[in-house]
Amino acid sequence: MAGTSRHSAEVRQRAVRLVQEHVGEYPSWWAAVSSIAPKFGVTPETLRKWIRQAEADQGARPGSTAEESAELRRLRREVAELKRANEILKSAASFFAAELDRPAQR
Repeated sequence: MAGTSRHSAEVRQRAVRLVQEHVGEYPSWWAAVSSIAPKFGVTPETLRKWIRQAEADQGARPGSTAEESAELRRLRREVAELKRANEILKSAASFFAAELDRPAQR
């Protein structure tokens, strides 16, 4: 990991924060990384590793923004709720199908 050991955690955090704050000013995420990396005396690949590590440390999915990670967690919860609702509906459907198949009791 070239550059990682000779740069303090504070410098790495500042570089990562700079990319996160200014990525919208560049045509792509990689353009932002490629432009900002030399300002810290590192290669774009090294800065990318710092960004991925910061994302992992924050519990984010690598390569995603905090908003995307939050949205992904929300969607996973929603999928779990829909699966539970589906199981309830299947049980209800089975119950009513069995009721309809039973001869009427009079």
